[in-house]
Amino acid sequence: MRTTVRLDDQLLARARSEAARRGATLTSLIEEGLQLVLRRPKRPSEKEFVTLPECSAGGGTLPGVDLDDGAAILDRMEGRP
Repeated sequence: MRTTVRLDDQLLARARSEAARRGATLTSLIEEGLQLVLRRPKRPSEKEFVTLPECSAGGGTLPGVDLDDGAAILDRMEGRP
């Protein structure tokens, strides 16, 4: 499956370098990292709940903004059409 992810330029450069050093693809390195993170059990301290503040200014989302489309929201925030 194809997807788009946004990575910090320095992190991406390090990942590409590491993949080349291993003789692997960037995709396989990312998959390996995700598998390691997802396999690791969460520690109790990582399960703490956070209470988010509520905005009382009113308003809401702009017309045409799909809150389920994170990439489109990021594009809009960064000023891309």
